[in-house]
Amino acid sequence: MSSDSALRRALARARDGKTLDVTEATVLLHARDEHLDTLLDHASRIRDAGLRAAGREGIITYSRKVFIPLTRLCRDRCGYCTFATAPHKLPAPFLSPDEVLEIARQGAAMGCKEALFTLGDRPEDRWHQAREWLDAHGYDDTLSYVRAMAIRVLEETGLLPHLNPGVLSWRDLQRLKPVAPSMGMMLETTSRRLFEEKGQAHYGSPDKDPAVRLRVLEDAGRTNVPFTTGILIGIGETVQDRAEAIFAIRRVAREYGGIQEVIVQNFRAKPDTAMRGLPDADLQELAATIAVARLILGPRVRLQAPPNLVDAEYELMIRAGIDDWGGVSPLTPDHVNPERPWPQIDDLAARTGEAGFQLRERLTIYPEYVQAGEPWLDPRLFAHVAALADPATGLAREDAVLEGRPWQEPDGGFAASGRVDLHVEVDTTGRTADRRDDFDHVYGDWDALRDRLPASAEPVAAPSTGPSAESVAESVAGASTGASTGPSAGAAAAFSGGVLAGDVRRALARAAVDPAGLTDAEAVALLSADGAELEELAAIADALRAEAAGDAVTYVVNRNINFTNVCYTGCRFCAFAQRRTDADAYTLSLDQVADRAEEAWAAGATEVCMQGGIHPDLPGTAYFEIAKAVKARTPGMHVHAFSPMEVINGASRTNLSIRDWLEAAKEAGVDSLPGTAAEILDDDVRWVLTKGKLPAKEWVEVITTAHKVGLPTTATMMYGHVDNHLHWVRHIKLIRRLQEETGGFSEFVLLPFVHTSAPIYLAGVARPGPTARENRAVHALARILLHGAIGNIQCSWVKLQDDLCRQVLQGGVNDLGGTLMEETISRMAGSENGSYKTISELREMVGVTGRPARQRTTEYGVPSEERLAASAASDGVCQSVRRVLPLA
Repeated sequence: MSSDSALRRALARARDGKTLDVTEATVLLHARDEHLDTLLDHASRIRDAGLRAAGREGIITYSRKVFIPLTRLCRDRCGYCTFATAPHKLPAPFLSPDEVLEIARQGAAMGCKEALFTLGDRPEDRWHQAREWLDAHGYDDTLSYVRAMAIRVLEETGLLPHLNPGVLSWRDLQRLKPVAPSMGMMLETTSRRLFEEKGQAHYGSPDKDPAVRLRVLEDAGRTNVPFTTGILIGIGETVQDRAEAIFAIRRVAREYGGIQEVIVQNFRAKPDTAMRGLPDADLQELAATIAVARLILGPRVRLQAPPNLVDAEYELMIRAGIDDWGGVSPLTPDHVNPERPWPQIDDLAARTGEAGFQLRERLTIYPEYVQAGEPWLDPRLFAHVAALADPATGLAREDAVLEGRPWQEPDGGFAASGRVDLHVEVDTTGRTADRRDDFDHVYGDWDALRDRLPASAEPVAAPSTGPSAESVAESVAGASTGASTGPSAGAAAAFSGGVLAGDVRRALARAAVDPAGLTDAEAVALLSADGAELEELAAIADALRAEAAGDAVTYVVNRNINFTNVCYTGCRFCAFAQRRTDADAYTLSLDQVADRAEEAWAAGATEVCMQGGIHPDLPGTAYFEIAKAVKARTPGMHVHAFSPMEVINGASRTNLSIRDWLEAAKEAGVDSLPGTAAEILDDDVRWVLTKGKLPAKEWVEVITTAHKVGLPTTATMMYGHVDNHLHWVRHIKLIRRLQEETGGFSEFVLLPFVHTSAPIYLAGVARPGPTARENRAVHALARILLHGAIGNIQCSWVKLQDDLCRQVLQGGVNDLGGTLMEETISRMAGSENGSYKTISELREMVGVTGRPARQRTTEYGVPSEERLAASAASDGVCQSVRRVLPLA
């Protein structure tokens, strides 16, 4: 119990608006009587300020909903739950489609606007009856059925689904976002004791691991899903556990901006449960927790207490700082707390009015996200939400008519729009501004992001021993459970000591005789090589290059076609992505894509490389149409297209497996995939670099699946931003392991970070790219570590100056990439090396090295005589993109 003086000090700090820490919050959670009154006053003041700022002063909201218990089967065994049950107690493992729609139709007839889908976590993993039901009805898993029923509800009733299916992966969120304006999952607690100790509330429940549940909150933010979460008090947690859980929610809310509401729910003991003998959480205790949550979460987070669990203490909860009562149903019971009936909505309005507030109905998606629109609301749901939302406030329209509306792919995506000549103008007039005008919030909270920086974002050195390389694959696999995929703070610290000359000398000696056998520590030591040691490192790498790839420096005549730069993924290193309304935004039509491919073919190209932003209007089948359009116009062109992020996007939007989507892409004409979107294959780094791009584990799955279906890929690494040398080493070693398993990589491409217009650099989070010395060392190290696995090491002339390209060509590199014809992505980031190079320019760059230059195909074969003649005539670049030379 906290002392009176400690409470007074903490209350004074709260009164003065000081930032509270976990210890002070824990003290305040003990407030009772007059101290509680003071605490509630402070919380009310913050709540009222937030409502004024939101334009809803004096308003408390609720959602009129129906409760759809899709299945009461669950793989977890929580000690307090009466919702989950066994198959023999149910007429069927799942509600049928007819039963789902009957509930939804009755709700619509009573004016409900939300369909709350509640269900147990992945019941098919525990109950064979659930698996058999899904198989018999044609669904791969429970989430496929959830998705299908959400679409039926949208189309046949007009209700807006809110999905509570439990723990979701990043890819699950991608699948479900197009069918639901909002989703939710209670964090409940961050106490590991309740999860790990036998007899505690969450013991034996795999989905109640606090680390896993926090990862879900983060992934929802990364995916731009308006998300509901909260804590459950009185289940055996300590008061400090409660404070820590609130701070954990605050961290996610600040970093991603996707927590639309936080529920503070009090435990109510239920018969026939393991925790039936525990006392209910005291309502003063609940009020204190709500008030502390308000102080910690601040004025912008919406805070809720379920009105059927607070007895008659409505005014107490309002004084504590809530601004929402949650979902209230005039039709269905609270299936999680069936013994606690919902209040009548008229009575709830009266009790809210007695406390000096007006009750107003909202939608399942909160007003702030309704009015923000993209990227929080999928275009396929625009019409459904707009039909029910007051455009002025984002709240529910009182005169809204509930009726089904079609759910379908957006119609847009192929009409030419915007600055379609950006690929040429980027070299003349350039970009409109150095940053987007939503820079301050679209990427998340920059201050919170700095707290996520890896243990060391500076280059680290190596002691004589270090973590094993074998842990890389295991750590990537750990992404699915919320585990860090990269060096831990301890591992990074182990490599933070100064490199001794002897360390580098020993590593050089090892590299000369056993290049692929270097330990992590030895490889990191080599990245610190300088002077004579750097020259020796380059010589070792170059000898291996000669052995693996010969003396020729290869290049391909190709054209990049970035078919759109409209993207809401939120990559913090990307200066290419634009909102659809930005001055530099554009989308090409199918004919324009095909025209550019045809121009490239006429100029002797053998390859088009096609990638684009994750445009919300592009259906998942758009990628197939793009490939078909190019093949129809230029049947002999090699289509090297679609990054792993685009593959995931396409598979999610079509509800296909990755394998099925890739096979369809191959049939449409895709010949190989660029292994971009890799950046650094370490989620500790990735979640600083990008808000919403795919996790490392998903990248690995897309790439290895592509190899299995016969689609070769490149492999890439973008480095020199918020990473360190150990990240580079482990990334390269992971690429080697994947190559040994699949053999599907054609080349390894090193992409130094271009900082000039990169948002993460402009915000002061990233460093200004790797140094010239680091570039030479890492190109050489890639050759050494990949020796015997990947024969082709490519440098990027777009990102390196010509002289540095020559230097890395003398240190292990054998390929220059392509003529490109239009390179917009790096130019938008501030690269000053142009958007194309002619064959003559590439050959001139190589000539100084004394090695021959040779044109190749994508597969590193020799182009036909006809292709060689055509490329010679154009010098490898089509006329339409060439810079106009000034008159003499």
